Amino acid sequence: MRTLAVKAVGWARSFPVSRGVRAARQWTAEHLASLPWGDSATDTAHSVLVSVSELVTNAHLHAAGTAHLVLTWDGSCLHVSVADSDPRLPEPREPDADADTGATSGRGLGIVTVLADSWDIHACHGGKAITACFRPRRAGPHAGPPGNAGGARPS
Repeated sequence: MRTLAVKAVGWARSFPVSRGVRAARQWTAEHLASLPWGDSATDTAHSVLVSVSELVTNAHLHAAGTAHLVLTWDGSCLHVSVADSDPRLPEPREPDADADTGATSGRGLGIVTVLADSWDIHACHGGKAITACFRPRRAGPHAGPPGNAGGARPS
């Protein structure tokens, strides 16, 4: 019987509120460039960057503290995990419809749901972590929008 070894690479970094979402996106982009995706998965890379922005923003807004970002590539999926110190698990809600606020609140997890292949939330170390999985897809002229069945895209 042959045993298969799983090889994974990963990176971790903490982003205090003062460093901001931009620093998290830049750091993520640098690591995405080291993955064997090439130019064939530019849509996936963009989805990862937008999701990192949303998740780190949520951590800063709701936990009012440091966001801990971990990227793990296992050869088929990039796992993007953002942890914070707020023990309250987010609940799905309708986006704010107040015209004065520009209706910018309440969309973060909805955006991640559309962009990621799957995601989950779990309590950890007195806070929570949200982890999204991204499988690189080849860019094509008629790729169309991703499906959205319960937070997962069809394979």
